[in-house]
Amino acid sequence: MDTIEYYNKYASRIFEDTVDRDMEPQREEFLEELREIDGDTILDLGCGSGRDSLAFYEQGFDVTPLDASEEMCKLAEIHTGLEVLCMDYEDMEFDDAFDGIWGNEALIHVPEDELPGILEKLTEALCQNGILFLSFQEGDFEGQRSGRYFCEYTREELERILTETGRLEILKLWTTEDEDREEGDKLLNVLAKKIS
Repeated sequence: MDTIEYYNKYASRIFEDTVDRDMEPQREEFLEELREIDGDTILDLGCGSGRDSLAFYEQGFDVTPLDASEEMCKLAEIHTGLEVLCMDYEDMEFDDAFDGIWGNEALIHVPEDELPGILEKLTEALCQNGILFLSFQEGDFEGQRSGRYFCEYTREELERILTETGRLEILKLWTTEDEDREEGDKLLNVLAKKIS
């Protein structure tokens, strides 16, 4: 079973496990930067339950939820009342379309060698000076775990990969607890701005 199949099979359980998670502190960090550039269009990358899409929408933002799992998209549409794009990241073809991209744990299943290509697509999708939020599991593991493919990063690796795009300026990089895993496991959160 590949990762998308996993999310399709266990969509209801994943929805229940994640829909009420408190992401307000991270969302506020993101929205603070978005307000600085008077941004109002947001792509919610890997929207899952639609929890964050709904929060952005209720604050008046023009939000586009996107997920690669058909079953998660169906649940997110019911939860948010918004149309959800069902699309693999590799198929994204947006050009200067969004002031902000919110990718909470959206890229944790992307192999490291594919990450630069996805980052290029995300950068293309951002307007000039657009804001990108991403979070990754912190560590050095890459491979199959619990029925899905995972890729972890150290702070140094993540800084290097983002800097090597030549198109993103890191505004902030910080860690938070990862509620999905063992106590003490961390998520690396990054806010970056499109500079070219």
